Amino acid sequence: MVVLVLGSGAREHALVRSLNLDPAVDRVLAMPGNPGIATLADCLPGDPGDAAAVVDAAREHRVDLVVVGPEAPLVAGVADAVREAGIPCFGPSAQAAALEGSKAFAKEVMAAAGVPTAAAHVCTSTDDVERALDATGPPYVVKEDGLAAGKGVVVTSDRARAAEHAAACLAREGAGVVVEDFLDGPEVSLFCLSDGQDVVALEPAQDFKRVGAGDTGPNTGGMGAYSPLTWAPDDLVAQIVSTVARPTVAEMARRGTPFVGLLYVGLALTARGPQVVEFNARFGDPETQVVLARLRTPLGAVLRAAATGSLSQLPALEWSPRSSVNVVVAAEHYPASPATGDPVTGIEQAEQVEGVHVLHAGTSLEDGSEDGSAASLVSSGGRVLSVVALADDLAQARARAYEAVSRISLRGSHTRPDIGLTAERGNVSAPGQED
Repeated sequence: MVVLVLGSGAREHALVRSLNLDPAVDRVLAMPGNPGIATLADCLPGDPGDAAAVVDAAREHRVDLVVVGPEAPLVAGVADAVREAGIPCFGPSAQAAALEGSKAFAKEVMAAAGVPTAAAHVCTSTDDVERALDATGPPYVVKEDGLAAGKGVVVTSDRARAAEHAAACLAREGAGVVVEDFLDGPEVSLFCLSDGQDVVALEPAQDFKRVGAGDTGPNTGGMGAYSPLTWAPDDLVAQIVSTVARPTVAEMARRGTPFVGLLYVGLALTARGPQVVEFNARFGDPETQVVLARLRTPLGAVLRAAATGSLSQLPALEWSPRSSVNVVVAAEHYPASPATGDPVTGIEQAEQVEGVHVLHAGTSLEDGSEDGSAASLVSSGGRVLSVVALADDLAQARARAYEAVSRISLRGSHTRPDIGLTAERGNVSAPGQED
């Protein structure tokens, strides 16, 4: 099997790494990939959001499966074009990807499917926003109604800050705002594979969106994650599949827009039970890195089954019982205005720590041909690396990940020091399970 992965981040690096370990996968291609991916796959030039370029590449290289990593190509209809060309594709159509592309649409689908979620107000003016803020009260949850790379959400008790964020969203052409009730309780990410009818869940993870320790500072694309969640209820996955994923997939099929790909269910475990915080239409980053590190079932067959409508024939997935932790190394000034172009060193030394592998997220090679030197690795994005550790328990995985991080050098870089720390200390629990 020849697989083409679209994207250039750590999520795609994790996908390529897992596919590369699958004996049924003969060749992995990536468009455009990154320097880390290039050590495992053949990287092709091109824009993953250019449907014609993707289809041409897939035909030229006789690709058997296209896997769409980022959200933007999905919303742009790349998966539609690939399927129209007769090539299996893991990723929803543009219409189905609106579950991520529009918060308002996602709320509409959840309401129709009877999915538990926060009450929401869709706003198209500042007057709408003010009325919604009156209705919800603090803490205020204000979301941009569109793609925002995980950073379009503000949660604050400062009403002026909430109104300011809403106004900034409304100022963007075609943008709207969704104001929601605040959902209290620990958050969980659950990836659900769908072939348009059937659903197969992966193992849950927990990620860390705020930039600073103790969930302080602005939201980011994600500063780290861990899995498994030993504190979560034993029936959590089965419960979410039956109350959230299956009803949503059925509702999308009823509308004539079947969802084929990965439905990312972001949850808050509240005192009233699990409630959906958001849907995404693709693998989440940084959670993918820890979930795939624990998956023992070959990934290629899993993704192909979803893409070809044969999930019902897939044997039960096999998982490692070990713990995985991902610590993101972020560039100076991330998430506001990340510095780029700085040398990145120490990756080989980091990977000498037992159980550790390093995934590239925002890196590029700087040509050294002018002075005859070799190309050097430099930062090219806000989240530069994902440092992933696998160990027998969470404490050991955390220790390995942070030891590996300490061996990496990037001027001004920063990490969150508390990825998985509260869980390691046994201080995370779902409501009703505090004892």
